[in-house]
Amino acid sequence: MISVILFAFLVGVIALLYAAWLVYRIVHSSKGNEKMQQIANAIQEGANAFLSRQYKSLAPIVVVLTFLIYYSLNLNTALAFLVGVVSSALAGYIGMQVSVRANLRVADAAKSSLQKALYLSFNGGAVTGMSLAGLGLIGLSVLYYFFGSLAPLIGYGFGASLISLFSRVGGGIYTKAADVGADLVGKVEKGIPEDDPRNPAVIADNVGDNVGDCAGMAADVFESFVITVIAAMLLGTIGATFFGSSNASSFVELPLAIASIGVVSSIIGSFFVRLGKDKNIMKAFYKGIGVTALITIGLSYVYLFNSDMVAKNNILMSVIIGVLLTAAIFWVTEYYTGKEYPPVQEIANKSQTGAGTNLISGLAVGMQSTAIPVLLIVLALACSYFVGGIYGTALAAAAMLSLSAIVIAIDAYGPITDNAGGIAEMSGLPENVREITDELDAVGNTTKATTKGFAIAGAALGALALFAAFAEEAHLKSVNLLAPTTTIGLFIGALLPFLFSSMLMKAVGRAADEIVREVRRQFKEIKGLMQGKAKPDYAKCVDICTKTALRELVMPGILAVTVPFLVGYLLGPQALAGLLAGTIASGLLLAIFMSTTGAAWDNAKKLIETGLYGGKGSDAHKAAVVGDTVGDPLKDTAGPSLNALIKVINMVSLVFAALILANSLKLLG
Repeated sequence: MISVILFAFLVGVIALLYAAWLVYRIVHSSKGNEKMQQIANAIQEGANAFLSRQYKSLAPIVVVLTFLIYYSLNLNTALAFLVGVVSSALAGYIGMQVSVRANLRVADAAKSSLQKALYLSFNGGAVTGMSLAGLGLIGLSVLYYFFGSLAPLIGYGFGASLISLFSRVGGGIYTKAADVGADLVGKVEKGIPEDDPRNPAVIADNVGDNVGDCAGMAADVFESFVITVIAAMLLGTIGATFFGSSNASSFVELPLAIASIGVVSSIIGSFFVRLGKDKNIMKAFYKGIGVTALITIGLSYVYLFNSDMVAKNNILMSVIIGVLLTAAIFWVTEYYTGKEYPPVQEIANKSQTGAGTNLISGLAVGMQSTAIPVLLIVLALACSYFVGGIYGTALAAAAMLSLSAIVIAIDAYGPITDNAGGIAEMSGLPENVREITDELDAVGNTTKATTKGFAIAGAALGALALFAAFAEEAHLKSVNLLAPTTTIGLFIGALLPFLFSSMLMKAVGRAADEIVREVRRQFKEIKGLMQGKAKPDYAKCVDICTKTALRELVMPGILAVTVPFLVGYLLGPQALAGLLAGTIASGLLLAIFMSTTGAAWDNAKKLIETGLYGGKGSDAHKAAVVGDTVGDPLKDTAGPSLNALIKVINMVSLVFAALILANSLKLLG
């Protein structure tokens, strides 16, 4: 047992050391001129203020839940819960701190070359990826070794889930409130460019990129990474029984080993992200992911065939299925959101006849985009179940999430380049610099979309593994869909993602309304602002976004934590199983639809901005801006937050499964 735990711990330490080396390289790069540094400092201060206030707001909730877990379960689970909270918060914090320092250095590097700017921005993203993977492996290995059992690890996963939910919700509301508010007044009403320093909401917009797309995404994928490994470990004894092995411990430890192999492969793969002669940035990223995937499969083969495990071919097939699903999801998401492909081109084309046809076309593309990803997930489920039962499915999910470090490196690259472009614009750098940052940012929009697809698929597979673990913990051999309680749970579960998304969309709308009013006020009252002779009050917009986001995240959080507990307590485990099934199915489809639709609208706008259909300022561009504005809260707030909702509901059910089983009222029999 100690060898796998030690291996995971050492890989976690190596990942953190690699991240530290990257940080050293980044902070010792040129920071540019004084004006660039002032802008970057304003972004950094806003991001720090938001994260600090968010964590302080969450502290009372964490304390209450810790005591609740301690009194209803045990001390070990409560301690593991606290470790999960701290680890998840730390993963997001590290990523954001590096992001707000890398942004101006990337802007300065863009003065030299595309290659140098890409190198710095990707390394900045790699710090986030390696940090979350390293922290996850260290937390899992240390807790498993210290407690000597799997039960407390459920608390660790719940802690990670809780922070993920609030980081995704709070960061998502902040970033889109600022973005929508800045766009509606700046672009639409005043006709000024994005990131124009005259726009009072421009700093808040750049802060939002970090707290939402960086800190929020890091916490989200950290959670997926650890809970998927935990769920697969919990199903280890089922895997041993399925394959007729008496050595259950090897099946329990295998997901931890596969996750560690994926992190080692990600470190190696990151060195292959380099521009070729064709200067194709996306191809450079695919090269890194491809190398990582091949090394993961190769090292898994070496590990398995040098172990005493039975059914090695079947287990290796599960790993390969998980890795291949990652590649397939990336390709499909890029097809529906990339400017080079028909779906986005169709939306741009329809923008010529107004906002209405732009919106109709975008909604149709988003609905259509759910089909292939769901079929791919279904195919992966069927194949992995065929070769390894429910354990094979859990192992495929663990293999998929083992690539989290390299995937998040590519995702976190996005907000860094977005900020770099903003700094270049606001500090008045030459046009050729902005051309490089725009090229980096355009790819960043695609990578953020593709990694959201990865996160959604990973959440779905991880949730299914958690569902199986819940059924085992609640002693459910089957779920009777004809039972009224199960049907009630199913409908409530299917409803939750819609109700949750509605709360977030309204929250963004209310926050954006406040920002729009404030930006209009400043343009009206601050004399000379539009002429560039006066400085806007950036801090006011940052403060509005911070207060509103923290206020609005409370109700969605309460909904996610209390509903599964109440359904289980009032109606019993069968109803709760129905609720989990409904939430997973409904949440998966809605998350894909929202994330893809928003990204497609965004890139349709950017396609027109290249000069197509009249370019910037044309009627087609104005229509596309409306579509992008509607899509912003879909792709960056509600859609990604559904990942956290699905996992939190499953974790709450798993943590309190025994309590629900023992104390359920079963009001409907």
